[in-house]
Amino acid sequence: MIDEAQVPQTQPSREARQWAMFCHYAAFFGLVFPFGNLLGPLIVWQIRRESDPYIDQQGKEAVNFQITVTLAMLISCVLMLVIIGFLLLGLVTIVALVLTIIAGIKANEGVPYSYPFTWRPLK
Repeated sequence: MIDEAQVPQTQPSREARQWAMFCHYAAFFGLVFPFGNLLGPLIVWQIRRESDPYIDQQGKEAVNFQITVTLAMLISCVLMLVIIGFLLLGLVTIVALVLTIIAGIKANEGVPYSYPFTWRPLK
């Protein structure tokens, strides 16, 4: 759940909303670079996190989700030895794609988005 103390009570600025959206959509670097899905949001968040609390909160959420996705994909790759991993890898990919798109849209609307099924090592 999102901690209400970390979320700004006023509507974030247009620029903050765009950078929060970029934090989520930077995960698509994973289509080009290995582990780009993790590095893209991490880099964008690190560069812009101090400029606005909304960017910081959404950047952490994006990085936490991509950590979870990366771990799920690695587990799926191991499970390919017993065939079920192929199905799981496809499922993880589709769910990650859909949830990332939803998160980017919500972030651009100024609505704090919290990914479901996410391990949150970054607080």
